Amino acid sequence: MNKVLAVALAAAFATNLATTAHAAPDADKRAQDTVAQMTQAEKMLLVFGYFGAEFAGVKPPKDAIPYTAGYVPGVPRLNIPPQWQTDAGLGVATQPSPAPRERTALPSGMATASSWNTKLAYEAGAMIGREARLSGHNVILGGAVNLQRDPRNGRNFEYAGEDPLLAGIITGEQIRGNQSNNIVGTIKHFAFNDQETNRNTIDVKIDEQAGQMSDLLAMRIAIERGDPGSVMCAYNLVNGVYACESDWLLNKVLKKDWGYKGFVMSDWGATHSTTQAANGGLDQQSGWPFDKSMYFGPALKEAVDNGHVPKERLDDMAKRILRAMYANNLMDAPQPKVEPEKIDFAAHAKVTRQVAEEGSVLLKNAGNVLPLTADVKSIVIIGGHADKAVISGGGAAQVHPHGGSAVKGEGPKGFPGPIIWLPSSPMKALQARTKARVTYVDGKDAAAAAKAAAGADVAIVFATQWAAESLDAPSMALPDNQDALIAAVAGANKRTVVVLETGNPVTMPWLDNVGAVLAAWFPGSAGGEAIARLLTGEVNPSGRLAATFPASEAQLPRPKIDGDPTSRDGRFTTDYNIEGAAVGYKWFEKTGKKPLFAFGHGLSYTTYEYRDLKARNDGGKVVLSFTVANTGKRAGQAVPQVYVGPAPASAKAAGWEAPRRLAGWDKVALQPGESKAVSVTVDPRMLAVWEPKTRDWQRRPGTYEFTLGGASDAITSRTTLALPK
Repeated sequence: MNKVLAVALAAAFATNLATTAHAAPDADKRAQDTVAQMTQAEKMLLVFGYFGAEFAGVKPPKDAIPYTAGYVPGVPRLNIPPQWQTDAGLGVATQPSPAPRERTALPSGMATASSWNTKLAYEAGAMIGREARLSGHNVILGGAVNLQRDPRNGRNFEYAGEDPLLAGIITGEQIRGNQSNNIVGTIKHFAFNDQETNRNTIDVKIDEQAGQMSDLLAMRIAIERGDPGSVMCAYNLVNGVYACESDWLLNKVLKKDWGYKGFVMSDWGATHSTTQAANGGLDQQSGWPFDKSMYFGPALKEAVDNGHVPKERLDDMAKRILRAMYANNLMDAPQPKVEPEKIDFAAHAKVTRQVAEEGSVLLKNAGNVLPLTADVKSIVIIGGHADKAVISGGGAAQVHPHGGSAVKGEGPKGFPGPIIWLPSSPMKALQARTKARVTYVDGKDAAAAAKAAAGADVAIVFATQWAAESLDAPSMALPDNQDALIAAVAGANKRTVVVLETGNPVTMPWLDNVGAVLAAWFPGSAGGEAIARLLTGEVNPSGRLAATFPASEAQLPRPKIDGDPTSRDGRFTTDYNIEGAAVGYKWFEKTGKKPLFAFGHGLSYTTYEYRDLKARNDGGKVVLSFTVANTGKRAGQAVPQVYVGPAPASAKAAGWEAPRRLAGWDKVALQPGESKAVSVTVDPRMLAVWEPKTRDWQRRPGTYEFTLGGASDAITSRTTLALPK
C-alpha cells in the first residue's frame, strides 16, 4: 500500500469514526425516544426472531424472504421496519432451497486475511452489502472472526486466521464495508467457538487473561474498527456457562468494559433459557424454531410480568436493537427491495477476483517453475474438477453460483452439503492465456495421472479439501488419497505444481518432490481466472499466510480434537489454557516447534528488501519507520511485517504469552528498483498485558525489541526502544 493510499485510508477511517461519533448520540436518543412510545407487546416483537424457511414443521412468517436466515417483525406505526436477515460472510447465501439465489461468492475469509489488504477487505464487504440489499436484506450475519486455534476446524474458511490484530482489522473493515449499504452488520461467534466438533455442548475452559489477549482481543479490535450493529453469541459453553447467557461475556466484557451499544443476537439454536439468557445479556433470540422453546416469546412476557426479568431490561433489549437500526439508517433509507436484476455481477466479479489474487499464497517455487513461460509447450491439469470449476465451503455460508453447481451429486445430501462447485474453470482460463497444449486428467487413477504427467512439460495438480460448518476435518491430510496422487505425479514430472483449494492448512508429505505450491484457499466466483493469472504471471503473487501451516497434528496444542464427532448431545470439555493466548505462530515460537510454513510467509516473482527499522516514542505512541525496496525485475506488492517482544527479559517474566506478537504491517506496491519509506503506528495493546486486577491493559516498563521482515521467520532488521509504564 503506497503512502498516498495509506493517507487516504486513514482519512476515510477518521471520517467514518467522526460520522459514527456524530451519529451515535442521535441514534441513542432516537432509540430511547422510540422505546418510550412502545407498548410491551411491541418491544416483545423486536426480541424474537424467526427462521426464513420451514423447519421442524414450523413455517416462517408470510413477510419473510423465502429461504433466508431470519426475519424479525417491525412496528409500522413507529416506522420500525422488519429485520430481513441473511447469512453473508462470503456472499449472500440461501438456506436449502429448490431455487437458491445466485450471487457472487468471495474467496474464503482466510484468503481475504491473507491479502493483508485493509482497503480490499472493505471493498469486499461493501460488495456483499450491495448484493444483500438488492436481495431485500437489511441485516447481514457476517463478520466471523474466531481465531484459528485448530487447523482442522471446519469453519476456519469463514474466519480470518490466527492473529488477533490481523483478524480484527481485516474483519472490522469488512463489517464497515457491509454497513456502508444501510445494513446492520454482525460480528460472530462471541466467543471461543473455535471448533465444530460438539459445538453445541462443548465447554471451553480458558482463563480470563488468556481470553482477553486472544479471541476477545480480535473481537474487540473488529468492533472498534467496524462498529457492527449486532454481536452474535456462540453455541458453546465458556467456563461452564452457555455463551448466549454468559454474564461475564455479554454484560461485563462486551457491554460494560467495552461500552458496546449494539445488541446481542443468538446463533440459530444457541438459546437455552429465558431469565438466565435475558439477564445474562442476550437481547434477541434468533432463528426460531432451531431452539427447543420460544424462550423470548410468551415465556419472556411472563418473566417480565412477574419481575424475574426487570422491565428495564426489556427496554434495554429493545433500545439496543433500535439503536443499531437507527445508526445504520434502516429507518431513514428506503426499505430494501428484492431487485437482483440491479446487481452489477461483472463489477463484483472483479472484486472477488482481486481478493483471490491477493489472498492466494505462493508457498514454494523451486527453480522458478512459476510463472509459466513461453517455453512450456504442453501442460497437463490433474484433478479437482479443474476443467470445470473451483470448490467452495459448505454450511450457512454457502453461496450459490449462476447456473448452479458445475459438478453435482458430491458431498452430503443434507446440511451442510452438498458440495457446491463454482463454475470458474482454471483450465479454460489457463488455455486463454497460453499457447501451450493443455489437457485434463481427472486424477482418479494415480498411475494414469503419472503417465500423463510424464508426457507433459508441466503438470499442475489441483488438490481440494471441502470444509463446512458443523464438521471438523478428521485430520490435516488431504482427503481421498490425493497425497498419493501428488506423489505419483511428482515422481513422473519434476516440474509439478500443486494448487491447493482448501479451507484449512494441510500437511504435505510430497513437498520436497514438487516444484511449486500455490495455496488458493476457496477462491470464489472468479477463482479459476485468478489462479490462471497467478500461474502465468499476469498477476504477481502477494498473499502472505494469515495462519501457520503445521508440519503435523503432533505439533498442535491438542493433537486430537476434544469431544466425539459421533455424539450429538454428549457433554465434553476442551482446555484452551494449554496454549492460552499463544495461538498459532505464538505457540510455535513459545514451544520451539518448526512449522511447515510460518505465519506471514509468502513468495513473489520478484524480491524485496526490508531495512532501516527505527522506533520512536511519539507522545506516548510508538511509531515505527523503515524502508521497503523491490530488488527484482517485476512489479509487485510487498507485505512488510513488524513483530515486537520484550527484551532482554523473557516473555514469561514480562507476562507475555509468547516471545513476540505482530505489531503492525503495510502492503506496498513497488516497481522494479523502487523503494519507499513506510511508517506504522503500533496499537498500544500490542505492547501491553491485560491485567485481571485492573481489568485493563498495562504496559510494563522496559526495553522492547522490534523486528522487521517479509514473514515471521524471515527477519532482516531489528531495533529496540525503552518504554515507561
